[in-house]
Amino acid sequence: MQNIDRIIALIEAKTPAYIALSDKVWDLAELRYQEQKSVQAQIEALEREGFKVTPGVAGIPTAFQAEAGSGGPLIGFLGEYDALSGLSQRAGLTERVSADGPNGQGCGHNLLGTGAILAAAAVKDYLAANKLPGTIRYYGCPAEEGGSGKTFMARAGMFADLDAAVTWHPGNFFGVMSVRTLANIQAYFRFSGRAAHAAGAPHLGRSALDAVELMSVGVNYMREHMPPDARVHCAVTNTGGISPNVVQAKAEALYLIRAPDVAETIELFERVKKIAEGAALMTETQAVVEFDKACSNVLPNTALEMALHQNAQRLGPTPFDDGDRAFAEKLRKAAMTPADVAASLRQAGLQSGYQKVLHEDILPFDGTPQMLYGSTDVGDVSWVTPTVQAWGACFAVGTPGHSWQLVTQGKLPAAHRGMIHAAKAMAATAIDAIENPALLARAKAELKERVTGKAYVCPIPASVELPFKRRPDGGMPLGAPASPHVAGPLARAKLPA
Repeated sequence: MQNIDRIIALIEAKTPAYIALSDKVWDLAELRYQEQKSVQAQIEALEREGFKVTPGVAGIPTAFQAEAGSGGPLIGFLGEYDALSGLSQRAGLTERVSADGPNGQGCGHNLLGTGAILAAAAVKDYLAANKLPGTIRYYGCPAEEGGSGKTFMARAGMFADLDAAVTWHPGNFFGVMSVRTLANIQAYFRFSGRAAHAAGAPHLGRSALDAVELMSVGVNYMREHMPPDARVHCAVTNTGGISPNVVQAKAEALYLIRAPDVAETIELFERVKKIAEGAALMTETQAVVEFDKACSNVLPNTALEMALHQNAQRLGPTPFDDGDRAFAEKLRKAAMTPADVAASLRQAGLQSGYQKVLHEDILPFDGTPQMLYGSTDVGDVSWVTPTVQAWGACFAVGTPGHSWQLVTQGKLPAAHRGMIHAAKAMAATAIDAIENPALLARAKAELKERVTGKAYVCPIPASVELPFKRRPDGGMPLGAPASPHVAGPLARAKLPA
């Protein structure tokens, strides 16, 4: 096993540059498929490290890969950089104060991508210094937030030649991210009716907005009769205008449907389609469905997770200082509730009596994955190659995800410490996989057993175009006209079998 001290030294020598990179991506806060400046900043960092960069992979302008080393095995590091809309927040404050733009790094992806590059660069240097064979590939993955960038990349075969993949996620805790997640499908349901004067001749109108509302009622009744781990979310993206004296001829809703695996998600999606069809029949409107994106559930890999846990134990807890603790305590008192803290601890599998405001321990690991009631396109990578994920302790215990409270901590020293510590754990685990062929063999055998011999099938049909090709601005359409990616009448919509 490699000398952990050498990994620590390699990473700490690079730390100042990567703190600056993380903060730059935080400042940019670009949304899905619009991350051009963030990508350029990452590419420049990788080129300085001696990686060969291939931009625009999988036909996505903000996706890229960077490679260094030679020979096998081939280890991939997954990085992200996209932000979330509506979460603009000035850094380092304990109250809600918007910054200059509308977006914010509400999931810590400025740290995620930067920490993954830092780990990849350290492994590259380790291999070169020890004259070891092995190839390191960093993937710049766009649009994790609502865009399933990795799923489109997996559909293009981008991960098929990897021997293993390593990544992490900033959070409230440090240790192995051993989780089961929900697969999902996201789709637009568009209704078209007939406009009319709402007072003078309402009987001549056919309300598309009524259809959207009736669909919502039907989905709500379905909730009692679907698997308990499933989830259905909705956003009304077009209400048909702001004139109440007009019967709305166009309306649209975006549904996100989640279940523990792809097959269950598709089954639930078919039921939602039937509800939409019923809403159209009741209102005498027309309905079409646009399949937007999807992702698979995560397949944990216990062999790699055990190696990651051992490295976390060798590293010890994240080294916070008194200043980190003081700010975390102040923020928690000002902007978090006991329920926030309890939910945070429950998600990590910790007891509700955990007293520390920052996680200055290592998550316990027994090989039993926690259920994480969210989704990630890392799931699609995990079906293709053995994949391991770490949590990094970057935020105060109790910090909600996708919140201004998370954004405000994203440039603080505590967040940087969590990123650097996670990079050390990832780098050490990648080197274990390179130096220990038996570990890699166990990881591959475990994946083969988990997929029960089935080949990966991307949950996004080949006919579905990338979102930015459908909507050049990368945003949500408001009554966009039908196009080749929109199916015909809903009853005949073609979805994955």
